Amino acid sequence: MSKTLEAKRNRKIYITKVVIAAILGIMVVFPIYMMFISSVKPKSDVFDMKIIPGTFTMDGYTTALNENFGRYFSNSLFVSTVVTLVALVFHAMSGYALARLDFVGKKGMFLWIISTLMIPFSVITIPLFILMKQFDWLNSFKGIIIPAIPHAYGIFLYRQFFITMPDDLEEAATIDGCSYLGIFTKIFLPLSKSISVTLGVAFFIANWNNYLWPLIVTQKQSMWVLQVALANFVGRSDTPWNAIMASGVITVIPIIIIFFALQKHLVEGIKMSGLK
Repeated sequence: MSKTLEAKRNRKIYITKVVIAAILGIMVVFPIYMMFISSVKPKSDVFDMKIIPGTFTMDGYTTALNENFGRYFSNSLFVSTVVTLVALVFHAMSGYALARLDFVGKKGMFLWIISTLMIPFSVITIPLFILMKQFDWLNSFKGIIIPAIPHAYGIFLYRQFFITMPDDLEEAATIDGCSYLGIFTKIFLPLSKSISVTLGVAFFIANWNNYLWPLIVTQKQSMWVLQVALANFVGRSDTPWNAIMASGVITVIPIIIIFFALQKHLVEGIKMSGLK
C-alpha cells in the first residue's frame, strides 16, 4: 500500500515538473515565435498581435538585405569568431601557467587578475577609447577585437580546471621528454574540451550581442556590427518594424545553431565548471 502511495506521489511530482517545464519553455519560445511571425507580416500589421498572420510576405527580409545587413552580419561573425578563438588560446595558456607552473608572484598575479572582475566596463570605457585613438585603431577591427580578448573569468575557469588534474599525467609526460608546451598542447588542452566549448559559446554570444563598445569605436557605417545596425534601424522616423524583426531573426539563428550543435559539451562544461 505504501509503495502504491509513493508511486502516485512520485507521479504527481513528475507531472508537476513537466507542467512547470512546459510553461517555462513556452515563456522562452513564445517571444522568439512572435518575432519570427512579425518578420513575415506586412509593415502595417506588425503590431496586430495575431499569432497566425493573415498575410505572409518576405518584404521585411528584403528590406533588411537591401540595407547592407549582410555586411553587418559578416562583421559580427568575424569579430565574435576571432575574439572567441584568440581568447580561448590565451586564457588556456594563462590558466595552465597559474595552475601548474611555479614562479615568483604567481599568487599575487592571480589575485590581481581576479580583482578585475569587480571593475565594471563603464569605468574603463573612456581610458580604452583614448588608447584606441592614440593607437589609431578607431573604425577598425583591431579596435573592436583586441580590447574584448582579455577576461578574468576565462583565466579563472581554466585555472580551476587545470589545478584539479592529477600530477601523474604531468610527471609521465616529463619523463617522456615533453616540454611545458608539449604537456599543455598534447595533454591538458585536449582534456579541457568541455570547458573550452562552454567558454567559447559564452564568449561568442557575449561578443555577438555586444553593442556599447562597437558603437563607441566605430563611426563608419561599413564597420557596424549587427547590434549597432539594429539600433540605427529603430532610430529612423519611419521605422520598418518588419525589417527589424527580420533582422532579429537572422541575428538569433547563429546562437540557436551553436546551442543545439554543442548542447552535449555545454552540459558537461557547466557540470565541470564547479570544480575547485
